[in-house]
Amino acid sequence: MSRVAVVTGGTRGIGAAISKALKAEGYKVAANFAGNEEAAAQFQKETSIPVYKWDVSSYEACAAGLAKVEADLGPIDVIVNNAGITRDGFFHKMSPEQWNAVINTHLNSLFNMCRPVVEGMRNRNFGRIICISSINGQKGQAGQSNYSAAKAGEIGFVKALAQENANKGITVNAICPGYIGTEMVRAIDPDVLAKRILPLIPVGRLGEPEEIARAVLFLAADNAGFITGSTLSANGGQHMA
Repeated sequence: MSRVAVVTGGTRGIGAAISKALKAEGYKVAANFAGNEEAAAQFQKETSIPVYKWDVSSYEACAAGLAKVEADLGPIDVIVNNAGITRDGFFHKMSPEQWNAVINTHLNSLFNMCRPVVEGMRNRNFGRIICISSINGQKGQAGQSNYSAAKAGEIGFVKALAQENANKGITVNAICPGYIGTEMVRAIDPDVLAKRILPLIPVGRLGEPEEIARAVLFLAADNAGFITGSTLSANGGQHMA
């Protein structure tokens, strides 16, 4: 029987690559999205992966959305917490709205997404929870105190939840991407990319969304049960934690 996987932010960028890779590996995939209905509809048309709209910063929305996925596809075995936003700015100028939006979407969403399904995973003695954190959660980044705090919090969440559920067949891990060639990153001025970003990356290039997706496949696999509470850095050598 195919395992059921939910990918938040699963219709664009890294999330879309993860959703496609999981489907290709035989998973029944549900791709969550929050706002871009046109992109989600196009993604579903191209991939035949069902899409589900809800706001991961709302517990009620997550509980209802996950219940709908389980009704449609079956019990959820894999959660990939990928959804994210940025509201960058120096801390002395940051508004409460900028802070809370990022913390709610990245960090509070982990509770919202995992709490409704973790008891079922425990009862079935199997689960895979994978959080897409960030290099900036490991090293920090000026202008991103909200984002860096949330991404560092994801790593702490992973380590704690992994310990609680290790004897129930549930693994919990984090992946920390560096600069990945998503639509957003490729929109950066080519001169800035060439002179200020690529020189920071020892391998000399951006990562590809598909490389993060392959890391997810590795951690989501049934035979990856001895790897839990881990943080996998995927940054081309930019930061070695």
